Amino acid sequence: MCASPFKFLRTTPPPPKVVLLPSGLFFTRSIPVVAGGPSEIAAQVELALEASSPFPLAQLYYGWFARPGADRAFVFAAYRRRFTADQMAGWEGAEVVMPAFASAFGANLEPATTVLMAEPDGLTALGWDGPGVPSRVLTRPIGPEADEATWERTKSELLAAMGGSRTVIDLPGGPVTDASGNDREIVFRSGAFVSKLPSPMAATMDVRDRSELAALRGARRRDLVLWRVALGCLAALGLLALGELALVGGRTWQTMRVVRVNVQKPVVDKIMTAQELANRIEDLATKQLLPLEMLTELVGPNLERKPADIQFTRIQTDKSRGLYTVVIDAQTANAPQMSVYQTALEKLPSKEKVEFVPQPSRGQFATFRIIFTFKPGVIKPTSS
Repeated sequence: MCASPFKFLRTTPPPPKVVLLPSGLFFTRSIPVVAGGPSEIAAQVELALEASSPFPLAQLYYGWFARPGADRAFVFAAYRRRFTADQMAGWEGAEVVMPAFASAFGANLEPATTVLMAEPDGLTALGWDGPGVPSRVLTRPIGPEADEATWERTKSELLAAMGGSRTVIDLPGGPVTDASGNDREIVFRSGAFVSKLPSPMAATMDVRDRSELAALRGARRRDLVLWRVALGCLAALGLLALGELALVGGRTWQTMRVVRVNVQKPVVDKIMTAQELANRIEDLATKQLLPLEMLTELVGPNLERKPADIQFTRIQTDKSRGLYTVVIDAQTANAPQMSVYQTALEKLPSKEKVEFVPQPSRGQFATFRIIFTFKPGVIKPTSS
């Protein structure tokens, strides 16, 4: 079966660089703490170290492990001069530098459990008397030439010193870092044994100088910001490139469209001219002024709509006003009749608009101009 060509897309990032120091170089303490934030826990740890260590903090490499809400923390420290310059040179670029036994602190273990961890220069036992934070760590040095009996005897001594262990986990080898698939935790594995340390906890277990760590983490945050800015710039450049390609494609499409329009324009113009001519012929044949029909609509078939006191002096239709407008000049010696007539015209269902415009009087006659606009298509030619 062929491997998927997209396998590289599913590959997890490589495990982080973690330096594990020999456990025998550190002294350990389990100290009570009052639950609080990381800064409060750090202050309590440093006070405990100052009270119990024969060396000032400035001469120690130290760290601690505490879970959120726990009532104790596990502290470990070593005298700085116990590390050579060559050893410290290997710390360059490491994500975390901590004792080897601390790699097992992230395991989810039941109370009364002891973990045995073999190291090149000795054997270490880690004990839990409750869930969460370990209670004791003991290390016994064993020379490289020691036989199997010596290892078994040392295991028995460590288990007896721990006391009350219901479960014993003998690791086949020291835990090594494993790929976790994200940068929020560090995973250690030894056979079936798995320890997962969240990044904030692993940061407190780093034994390097605190001021150097602060500068290192500041530089990493800066590098992360710069990396994200660079990714954003690359994404913006990609969008700009896509936009430019879209513009080029759009211009090409528009050019082809204009060419096609220019090719088809003579044919379209010919069709439009023929259509306009046909419409003009149809207008001349069917759409014409109907003054007699309009007048009949305004006065009624039997003159019942127009008061007898009103005389029309002129009737005019003009195409400039449209095919549906008639203008009538009227006069009357009884001016109120004009209001009566206007009311009657307002009620006509064929009306679209009607205006009564007063004109200068002629002696005893009041004159008006009536501008009446019919709804399109309402007035039909009278059949012969």
